[in-house]
Amino acid sequence: MMVQQATRAKICLASAPWTMHEFFAGSGLVAYGLRGMFRSVWSNDVSEKKAEVYRANFESEHFVLDDIKNISGAGLPYAQLSWASFPCQDLSLAGSLGGIYAKRSGLIWEWLRILQELPQQPSLLLIENVSGLLSTNGGDNYRKIHYALLDMGYKSGAILLDAVHFVPQSRPRVFMIAVKREIVVPAELTDNGPNWLHNSAAASLGKQLPEWIWWRAEKPLRRKTTLTDVIDFSAPYDKDDVLQLISPRHKEKLNKAEDIIATGYRRTRHGKQCLELRFDGIAGCLRTPEGGSSKQFLVVKRGGATHARLLTPREAARLMGAPDSYWLPDTYNDGYKAMGDAVALPVATFVGKAFLSKLAEVIYT
Repeated sequence: MMVQQATRAKICLASAPWTMHEFFAGSGLVAYGLRGMFRSVWSNDVSEKKAEVYRANFESEHFVLDDIKNISGAGLPYAQLSWASFPCQDLSLAGSLGGIYAKRSGLIWEWLRILQELPQQPSLLLIENVSGLLSTNGGDNYRKIHYALLDMGYKSGAILLDAVHFVPQSRPRVFMIAVKREIVVPAELTDNGPNWLHNSAAASLGKQLPEWIWWRAEKPLRRKTTLTDVIDFSAPYDKDDVLQLISPRHKEKLNKAEDIIATGYRRTRHGKQCLELRFDGIAGCLRTPEGGSSKQFLVVKRGGATHARLLTPREAARLMGAPDSYWLPDTYNDGYKAMGDAVALPVATFVGKAFLSKLAEVIYT
């Protein structure tokens, strides 16, 4: 593995007009998505396995493998953007819902501490997390961050953007964009109220919170990539035993179709395990592979035969918008986790082009 990493060409991120800090950097899809716009001068994550993926793909002398609790803002280089994709487990329906002060999602406060310790704070911030950030605890988790940023001199607003606009995966995520309060935001980037970027939870919060920014952008063009484009049909089908877990209603759909691709997760319903499928040509939201219910299954019916297997790590990478040249670990769990716990690459690019680069032009030029 080390030989492979040493000989492969790495991606250079140096060519970009602006700089950024990349907190909770994970496997590097944000850095890849923002290349040409922002270059990382300092990146951090606590996971050795994710650090391996990041370092294998990028020229990464700026990457620091350490617990964020050990990081001091006083020692960080200056950056114009600080991006923080803080842990989502305590805000996700798939997690514990412990909230913004729980052990994992509570690390957002360490990021805010570091920002306050910086000799010079960036004028532009981005916080990314699951949609539960807006809705859990009646919205109070989000409110606490909003007011904390106000206390630090930042005004902000949140958008909800689903990766399904770019890739065949349902993956809604919150992007909280903040700027220093004295900055005049270009009118083209703001709206007078909710638009397609705001769900009901965001709309409600926006009407309540002071100095909320109603961010606006043009809706992306219709996605061209389909689930068929992502699937490796040569991969072996070795999970046919799960077909017996499919509900009668979903079996009926399979039986009626000549050729069909479905994705699904195992669930426990009324004390019984079942495989819940979706037939809309979209994969469910990728997760980390811990536990049997966190791995996504693929069910394919072709030529009258129906078979099942798990999504491969490479297929997961394609669902995240990563090119096939993107290096992944050899083991299934490590490769799958590198993608399932990341930010979809084209979503990061969209946010960068629609908002961050335009704001940077106003702030820094």
